[in-house]
Amino acid sequence: MSINVGDLKSLWELFLAGGPLMWPITVMSFLVVAFGIERLVALRRSRFVPAALAMKLRLIADGSPFDPRQVAAWCDADRSVLATVVRAMLGRLGRPLPEVEHAVETTSNREASRLYANIRPISLAVTITPLLGLLGTVQGMIIAFYTTANLQAGANRAAELASGIYLALITTFAGLCVAIPAAIIAHYLEGRILAGFRRVDDVVAGLIPAIESFEGRGRSGGNGRPADPSAGGGTV
Repeated sequence: MSINVGDLKSLWELFLAGGPLMWPITVMSFLVVAFGIERLVALRRSRFVPAALAMKLRLIADGSPFDPRQVAAWCDADRSVLATVVRAMLGRLGRPLPEVEHAVETTSNREASRLYANIRPISLAVTITPLLGLLGTVQGMIIAFYTTANLQAGANRAAELASGIYLALITTFAGLCVAIPAAIIAHYLEGRILAGFRRVDDVVAGLIPAIESFEGRGRSGGNGRPADPSAGGGTV
């Protein structure tokens, strides 16, 4: 399917006929594309749970020795959500388990808020662009009815009114063309964030028993004695 110059000219004329509100709708469409691409790149799988770090932490959850300093070094070399959450856990070593869990929850919420930040402009476009389109249509309808009411006697009022309504509906169409894809994109990106944090929670949940065991509070196999600080059990 080819588009000739005449078609492009007709589309441009149709755009101009939509009135000044077509410009903010166009700006919102560019914002949706820009932030959509940026979030698709930023929310890649490795941003949440990098494979190498997750494998090391799962080995600890499966019974490998837990060395806080080594785990901290792994996390310091990584900028993922998982590394940030695990660093918060390590910062609460030696404290009661509820404090460790609270640190995990607080850090996860902070990271989630940061990741959601650039989805908000897309969600704004979902709300704003149909309203801009509706505003343009209402404005166009007012002009169409005013023009029709003031036509000279004998003029074709029906044709004039139909032409005015036709032009007035352009902005509503344009607004919906932006808002519908924006809603799909926002929903998809939010789903990626939720899925990413579920993977983070799975790894962290497996690590908590290892921390409990390291501190002498294991659910099973623990001897109930505090960890020996000389064995590397101090707070990181």
